[in-house]
Amino acid sequence: MLCLSQCVQYYNNDDNSVYPLSSKNPLSLHLGPASGSAGAGQKALFTGRKFFACRSDAVYGWDKSFNAAHGMVMSFLKFGVLATLGEMLGLRISAGVYNRKGFGVLSRAVVWGILGMGINMAMIVFSKGVPQFMEYMGMADASAIINGDCCLDKLWIALAVSVAMNTIFAPVFMTFHKITDTHILDCGGSLRSLITPIPMARIITHLNWDAQWNFVFKKTIPFFWYPAHTITFLLPDEVRVLFAAILGVALGVLLAIAARMK
Repeated sequence: MLCLSQCVQYYNNDDNSVYPLSSKNPLSLHLGPASGSAGAGQKALFTGRKFFACRSDAVYGWDKSFNAAHGMVMSFLKFGVLATLGEMLGLRISAGVYNRKGFGVLSRAVVWGILGMGINMAMIVFSKGVPQFMEYMGMADASAIINGDCCLDKLWIALAVSVAMNTIFAPVFMTFHKITDTHILDCGGSLRSLITPIPMARIITHLNWDAQWNFVFKKTIPFFWYPAHTITFLLPDEVRVLFAAILGVALGVLLAIAARMK
């Protein structure tokens, strides 16, 4: 079996040559380029890596610029795809399938997209408002710190933003999401659920408030959302919504696991 040093190659960008490292001394370089099919394969490998690295940079640049210009559109798309994927993974864990009759994947995706725009709005309001309130209460430069480099003060501010948002906004949001889920199921998962009036009084009356309070509010908010969104608000503005949507995938899995444990 070849040792690790024999498998490591050095790529010279100047002349597109691949130089194998010496098996005796991993830090020394042969002066001649690798020859034959092995050299051609190595060149192709590095060329492919450079190609995908360039494409990744281009995609990230496009996402960043489009997100800056059309933040609400991107919020709709990110939550519509990722949060719905989380619910499908949760269904796979709890029922063994990714989709089933009456589940309403498309209806859920549209609803999640709309909810995602609301989440984006809440993140903007609380990430701007809480630092302003902290300055009002006597903390100097909180608005600048939350947008600056990572430090202990930024961690405390991010935690304060997360606690405020998830205490004030999250319970209403989670309850409304549960209502829309119930409405979609009542409509058999059909897209007509998007245009059919929601019977709010009936659904609210028959919600499982014991589970909503004792699990969703009392457990997921302090033990999952407080720390998770603290990390979210430590991130740059342009990736916060994407990270929040990814958290939706994780929560869908956690809820499904918790459901199976009952």
